[in-house]
Amino acid sequence: MSAGTQASESTSAYPRWLVVSTLVLSLAGLAVAVYMTISHYTDNATLICQANSVINCAQVTSSPQSVILGIPVAVLGLVYFVPMLVLTSPWAWRSELPAVRWLRLAGVGVGLLFVVYLVAVELVVIGKICEWCTSVHVITIALFALVVAGEYRSRPA
Repeated sequence: MSAGTQASESTSAYPRWLVVSTLVLSLAGLAVAVYMTISHYTDNATLICQANSVINCAQVTSSPQSVILGIPVAVLGLVYFVPMLVLTSPWAWRSELPAVRWLRLAGVGVGLLFVVYLVAVELVVIGKICEWCTSVHVITIALFALVVAGEYRSRPA
């Protein structure tokens, strides 16, 4: 590591655990979104999920609500997690550009709102829960909490 790299990392307003945690969450979200997208385009044949009176991934992911404006929700997950992966990269956390911080905050805010909508659709409209969808919801909520906490923590006193 060069002296310049050490200086930029040591002066970062964000702790290493936050940077690593958000990056791992974004990678995990992207991995699940890829899996669900593949599943969507293969008639849910690859979707591994138990089915009972409450949980039924195939029913959720093949419902009319699994497509918004002609775009599968799984693909929207890809569209969400690719930029979030960039915005939670170590480079982005070290960036001093205010736009990067605002885009990261806006991203997790939009993600949280979308999760609230999707959970409501699962519970109220479809009446079933998808375990894979729930994992994405938990990842998105955790990403929101960490990014907001990180921004709050880094504010000047």
